[in-house]
Amino acid sequence: ASVFQSHEEDDRKVRRREKNRVAAQRSRKKQTQKADKLHEEYESLEQENTSLKREIGKLTDEMKHLSEVLKDHEKICPLLHCTMNFVTVPRPDALASCLPR
Repeated sequence: ASVFQSHEEDDRKVRRREKNRVAAQRSRKKQTQKADKLHEEYESLEQENTSLKREIGKLTDEMKHLSEVLKDHEKICPLLHCTMNFVTVPRPDALASCLPR
């Protein structure tokens, strides 16, 4: 009976070892897939970040340009130089002269 029992225990050990090996393979594969997914997400976020930085640069340049245009316009704007305009509603012809054509 002990030879039969020993053989049965060996079979159980072999099956357990095989089951453990398969589970370990599955776990490593899952970790690799997770790492790959994180890497893809990282790459995508890096690209988005680069794109947003470019957009910030363009918008900053546009803001600087528009600020200069406004500063230049304020020097010659009749609405800003007439003190009466702060009290009364500006005349449409005075306003039209300030608007871009």
